[in-house]
Amino acid sequence: MRYALDVQYIGKNYAGSQIQFENGKMIEFPTVQGELEKAICTLIGVKNADNRPIKTIFSGRTDRGVNSLGQVVHFDYDKDIVASDFIYHVNEILPSDISISDLRIVPDSFHAQKSAKSRYYRYELINRRYKQAYDGDILRVKYDLDVERMQNALNFLLGEHDFSSFKSSGTLNPSKVCFITRADVEKLGDRVFIHLEGNRFLYNMVRTIVGTLLEIEGHKLPVEHMKDVLEAKDRKKAGRTVSPYGLTLMKVRY
Repeated sequence: MRYALDVQYIGKNYAGSQIQFENGKMIEFPTVQGELEKAICTLIGVKNADNRPIKTIFSGRTDRGVNSLGQVVHFDYDKDIVASDFIYHVNEILPSDISISDLRIVPDSFHAQKSAKSRYYRYELINRRYKQAYDGDILRVKYDLDVERMQNALNFLLGEHDFSSFKSSGTLNPSKVCFITRADVEKLGDRVFIHLEGNRFLYNMVRTIVGTLLEIEGHKLPVEHMKDVLEAKDRKKAGRTVSPYGLTLMKVRY
């Protein structure tokens, strides 16, 4: 049977969501996948043919420092699982910064990554001149941000485009075309939230879009600069890749 999990985590202490390999050998860095597979294995006592814990498939990779409220993961197991018991016991085993919020049976044709229709990310930053003790690792922008201008710049990203300008060199997939269905910004007090949803995202794409927005605001560039960067298909034209700590995978839609 195939099971799907909804997984939440704080990414600060992990080298990304997924186990990484080099020359066929697993790299020994802590990952969300590694912790999740160990916890499941501890609970049900099963290893796969490679003598590793049951293999989990994530909806997509999140990088070091990126959080999740809605990561979706699937795995195969040939016995019935009582969802409430499984969630309770796995959460007791998992580190405090990883948790499961739901488990359900899905069709064998379901694939956490390939079946996904869209992914919704939110980037949070602080817009305040002075620091406060509880700011933590979230990016603080000291100059005033004009949310209306930011929204006008984001509007250029809606629809299907080649997002080569916003990808980092680590992108493995040769396709650079993404379809963005949501790109908006809101300010609540001294917090600014940038919402982006699309069928797929390139490596560091969201963080580079945010960096370009901040460049437009910080240098008082025309909002059309975002369109120029998009059409250039040149990473050198975009802004910096901002800190990962304000980025959260909010929801995966199927």
